[in-house]
Amino acid sequence: MSSTVTPGRLTGRSWAVLFVLCGAIFLEGIDVSMMGVALPSIRAELGLATGELQWIVSAYALSYGGFVLLGGRAADLLGRRRMFVGWLTVFLLFSGLGGFATEGWVLILARFVTGVAAAFMTPAGLSIITTTYPEGPQRNKALLVYAGTAAGGFSLGMVTGGLLASIDWRWVFFAPVIVAAVVLAGALALIPRDTPTTAQRPGFDLAGALTLTGAMLLLVATAVRAPDVSPALTTLTAAAGLLLLASFVMIELRTSAPLVRLGLLRNTALIRANLGAILLVGSFVGFQFVAVLYLQELRHWTELETGLALMVIGIDAVLAPTLTPWLVKRFGNGRVVFGGFVLAALAYAAFLPLNIDWTYAAMLPAFLLLGLAFALTYGPLTIAATERVAENEQGLAGGILTTSFQFGSALGLAIVAAVLSAADELTVDTFRSGLLVPLAAAVLGVLVSVAGVPAPMRERLHAKG
Repeated sequence: MSSTVTPGRLTGRSWAVLFVLCGAIFLEGIDVSMMGVALPSIRAELGLATGELQWIVSAYALSYGGFVLLGGRAADLLGRRRMFVGWLTVFLLFSGLGGFATEGWVLILARFVTGVAAAFMTPAGLSIITTTYPEGPQRNKALLVYAGTAAGGFSLGMVTGGLLASIDWRWVFFAPVIVAAVVLAGALALIPRDTPTTAQRPGFDLAGALTLTGAMLLLVATAVRAPDVSPALTTLTAAAGLLLLASFVMIELRTSAPLVRLGLLRNTALIRANLGAILLVGSFVGFQFVAVLYLQELRHWTELETGLALMVIGIDAVLAPTLTPWLVKRFGNGRVVFGGFVLAALAYAAFLPLNIDWTYAAMLPAFLLLGLAFALTYGPLTIAATERVAENEQGLAGGILTTSFQFGSALGLAIVAAVLSAADELTVDTFRSGLLVPLAAAVLGVLVSVAGVPAPMRERLHAKG
């Protein structure tokens, strides 16, 4: 897609295009978080077993994580607008199907296909931003607004899900249909059609696509199912996934039109950003799991009370497009990401002293620090993962980043769930043990991000250490 804006401030039309793309990522964020809050109501009406209930969540994570790299490359090869609009339509239809479901398998099918749709739609939307807005302050502004909207959707979804589920859980499926219809109308009217240079078809690497998708499905399934299956099965699926991944690498080295140009992985900033993405989202999802169970299972808060308590983390939706651009411009991307991980580590450490009668005022500093940490890391990591990448590989870069977010989410949840499951019962001490996982991930994030800090500052940090 050719650039539709000129350097400098964003024009009215460029803001309109950005709002449409932000609407899609808001939809994806709110859809995920609403679902988690609605699960008890779904179980009560449909009489689902625990395994079926988990697969309503796992089916989405599995298909999203399994297909997103393929989705990113498809946007580059087949047209970003075409992929965005087409799969947004699929998202709309299957979300609606879930709302009409009367059996568990229909819900699981709807969530699986919705995850596939998100896997193609999300990297297409991100690559439209990175190819429409010129690299520099303008693109950074757009990406930070986009990232803040994604995080805001996730935070708002927890509250919205509680409200909708209290009326009827089916509205958790129908509400995204309404949002998707509005976004789709805006996309058809505002997003320019792909030009021949970005909709080119140099050949499709079918063998690479099959092995990569199979590898990602197996690896994500390994992370998602690890707490509920035997170690032998976990090892088997992980080994099979790694074997397929090795086969994919061999195919890419030999084919004339690779699905993923392996030279892209020599971009150290991209690798560092994706490691940071895995650690950031993995730690956050693990923390959220601990916090929700602590509030609901131990403190007996309602779903709505829990959502309202955690909503303050959504402060990043305000800070990401306002404070973060100024910080990035003033201190540079690397320093801002480093500072964000430091704040994340402090947030998780601040929640460690939890006890059975903790007041909300005692929890609030951790939530506020975490919201600020997300504001300083999510958007700048997105910038780092897509800058200095050729236009015809922006969809792939977006797919790699989204894969990192999804895989980090599944991995963080799996490890925390395994720690909690190892205990005989959920006690304060059990939750404290679970909190050590996101804390360790945030500390690793600090270590990974310090490499992106300019050399003089890095030397000062090492000297202090």
